[in-house]
Amino acid sequence: MEKRVMTNSKRRRRLMTASALLGGVLVLSACSGGGGKAGASGGGDPTSQAKVDEAAAKKTSEAQIKITPKDGSDNASINNGTAVTVAKGSLTSVSMKTATGGDVAGQISADKKSWKPLNRLERATTYKIAAEAADSEGRTAHENASFTTVSPANSFIGNFTPEDGSTVGVGMPVSINFDKAITDKAAVQKGITVSSSSGQEVVGHWFNANRLDFRPESYWTGGSTVTLKLNLDGVQGASGVYGVQQKTVTFKIGRNQVSVVDAKTKTMQVTQDGKVVKTIPISAGAPDHTTYQGQMVISEKFKQTRMDGSTVGFTNDDGKGEYDIKDVPHAMRLSNSGTFIHGNYWGAKSIFGSVNTSHGCVGLSDTKGANDTATPAAWFFDHSLVGDVVVVKNTGDKTVAPDNGLNGWNLDWAAWKAGSAA
Repeated sequence: MEKRVMTNSKRRRRLMTASALLGGVLVLSACSGGGGKAGASGGGDPTSQAKVDEAAAKKTSEAQIKITPKDGSDNASINNGTAVTVAKGSLTSVSMKTATGGDVAGQISADKKSWKPLNRLERATTYKIAAEAADSEGRTAHENASFTTVSPANSFIGNFTPEDGSTVGVGMPVSINFDKAITDKAAVQKGITVSSSSGQEVVGHWFNANRLDFRPESYWTGGSTVTLKLNLDGVQGASGVYGVQQKTVTFKIGRNQVSVVDAKTKTMQVTQDGKVVKTIPISAGAPDHTTYQGQMVISEKFKQTRMDGSTVGFTNDDGKGEYDIKDVPHAMRLSNSGTFIHGNYWGAKSIFGSVNTSHGCVGLSDTKGANDTATPAAWFFDHSLVGDVVVVKNTGDKTVAPDNGLNGWNLDWAAWKAGSAA
């Protein structure tokens, strides 16, 4: 058998190879992030990955923070959509700022489990939230998020009447005009409720894509309270267009006042709670400018206002108005197209109760300046509320359109309910 002899050069090469391999193991151990001494041996080696993970886990807070909306969200709600909550811990601090650094006031709940901003957010604004919480061992956790609220182009609001806290007449509907055309009427109407302390059934009616009115079958019960709730936050009214309102409005219904204008007898009977309290001589529209008939609701009151015939189509050959009176006293609007019941100081006192002379309005005797409280016009103005009903009859004209002003009472109940999307 041949005996092989290892030369010195071969021994040196093998030792160098073994040393390199051992060095590689040492390098790998060092990069593992272990806290023990390199080269330690045995089953309790603290440099093992399992030991490292276990040690790291023991140092991590158990508190779990959640920020709503999610980081990177757009079209976020401006109302109730923003919140910070924590599980397995307590919030220690929350900071909310606009992208430009403005602080947003907020409050941590008494149990330190949640936080919300104190006020409604602005539309089309980017906000940043930084939250910190601690678990039962005092270990801290952090979470950050940035989001952008819905823009005006991607949101809609409803401008409503009457105002919160107001007292109105029995004919006052809840009228909502949206600033964007609504295509999903059912979803929007579902987000709106109108109720009365009288228990009357209240139904909505869409006049078009932008206007939704609510009323009961008969006039509101005098002395009742009506509540409007807008729960439209996040409701999609049209493709890519969302509601932003979250609001409750209440208003009072005053005494039941209904006034009946008879263009044939040229008088107006004012009734309160079913009793006639005053009969006033009037002058309605002349035969060539008759007054609309029907149930009309007072929508605005002006102690004095300007009436220019050119704004409602009454013009001379030169294009100027057939009349332009800059100080019409005690004027109350009955239609959007220009029908008013108002004081008249320029006509002879003899016309009231005897002849119809106006361009379509209902005139009452008055004096210039609207300061004489003894005139019939002043009395009626002082005893009227926005929302009171004025019924006009025997004019020879057509019935006012239900959407011309707040005059939906000219639709019967079946027709009114047919316009509901609910």
